[in-house]
Amino acid sequence: MRRVQIFDTTLRDGEQSPGISLSVEEKVEIAHQLARLKVDVIEAGFPITSEGDFESVSRIATEVNGPTIAGLARIHEQDIERAWEAVQWSDRPRIHTFVGTSDLHIEHQMRSDREDILARAGEAVRFAKNLCPEVEFSPMDATRTDVGYLSEVVAAAVEAGADVVNIADTVGYTTPVEFAAFLEELQERVPGLADAVLSVHCHDDLGLAVANSLAGVQVGAGQIEVAVNGIGERAGNASLEEVVMALVTRRDHYGVEVGIETRQLANTSRMVSNITGYDVPPNKAVVGRNAFLHESGIHQDGVLKDRRTFEIMQQKDIGLEGSNIYLGKHSGRHALKDALEELGYKVEGEVLKRAFERFKEIADNKKTVTAADLEAIAADEVGSFEGKFVLESFRVVAATGRQSRAAVTISHAEQGTFEAEAEGEGPVDAVFRAIDAATSIKGRLTDFRIDAVTGGKDALGEVRVSVEFEGAEYAGRGLSQDVVEAAARAYVRAVNVYTAGRMGATRVGAKATP
Repeated sequence: MRRVQIFDTTLRDGEQSPGISLSVEEKVEIAHQLARLKVDVIEAGFPITSEGDFESVSRIATEVNGPTIAGLARIHEQDIERAWEAVQWSDRPRIHTFVGTSDLHIEHQMRSDREDILARAGEAVRFAKNLCPEVEFSPMDATRTDVGYLSEVVAAAVEAGADVVNIADTVGYTTPVEFAAFLEELQERVPGLADAVLSVHCHDDLGLAVANSLAGVQVGAGQIEVAVNGIGERAGNASLEEVVMALVTRRDHYGVEVGIETRQLANTSRMVSNITGYDVPPNKAVVGRNAFLHESGIHQDGVLKDRRTFEIMQQKDIGLEGSNIYLGKHSGRHALKDALEELGYKVEGEVLKRAFERFKEIADNKKTVTAADLEAIAADEVGSFEGKFVLESFRVVAATGRQSRAAVTISHAEQGTFEAEAEGEGPVDAVFRAIDAATSIKGRLTDFRIDAVTGGKDALGEVRVSVEFEGAEYAGRGLSQDVVEAAARAYVRAVNVYTAGRMGATRVGAKATP
């Protein structure tokens, strides 16, 4: 069967989702899991945008084995050089360069004309090819580009040495029948495309990203660009798990194969959700918590007799058959490490030490610590040491009919310890105001969510917040059996993400994306 490559852009396009800002350690952790999932390509980031992005791409290129590691670059030579500096450490490096080709993008974003973009596209691919053995080229907003002009640009890229040509539906504008016809015409106009891999990158603005991607496969696409849980700009990207399971489940129809280890899909989905703070909708295909549940009596009766009556996939196929991991207060560090590795988290050193301390603290108050608890602990600890601010302690006084009052002690890795008190409309508001005063950084809460990790009165509380600083939103996540403490941890995390981004400010304008 023809092999279709899975190109994962969770760490690049996915991270551009509003409110997501991953630390270097978080990106490396997710990249290791993507390697266990056996994706073919990991787009690790956009190296020129910031020092943090450059470091994360370099770390992933150095530490993650198996997949091709790609770095994104505009058609500027400095972008391409920076991408090469980051990905060169990989055994399988790739430079992914892109430029807008629709008249809208050429005129309003590039401030250029067709002839200039045509020439520069070929020059960029040629320059990248002189540095890196594998180069991908993407015409951004391709589906709103005149097909005649697009053919000229693609032909120039192929002639310059592009190994992969990625047709990007950047704004989620096309439809499956239209996209298939568009790709077929492009291949007819550019015979040289037969010597390169045709790729598709579809956004979900009209809810058609997966359908459009699969339409691309039907007319010869050899690579699909996806993101875990479908995260990404605006409405997101084509969902990795949905694309993969469609190709696996309907192999009879598509006649292709993928190299994905499907039993890692559930682990990967949960990890990305936990670390990014983006919940998976319960009714989401493949990995939503309702995907294998049956409410109707007729359905339940059929499933009890033969699951195939109302299920086209099995839970075990994606790793959802459940986990037998249960640890207690007498479990040791080695048992914790093994359990976390089984769940997809490879933690060592200081991170393992902190995770073990959190585990012991929780185990003292819970009879058993479940797999869900362990995942929550791991996600909370991965990358957390990169933050400068640490919540050392807090105190809250609350009563009916009067404002709550909170006092916090916040330490800073370089500036010492700060204490502050504040009043608020309830204990959480008071704690947030006290954190603002202690850090001298004022944020505006835009979203607040609280969930129980497991059932029971002793369940861990998980709080996720979005906080606006200087007009941009930053996400935070906190975990504790005390929900006020969980909220405080989440807020401090958002402050840390904001300050880390401010210190490593981007060197170019707003991130562009194919």
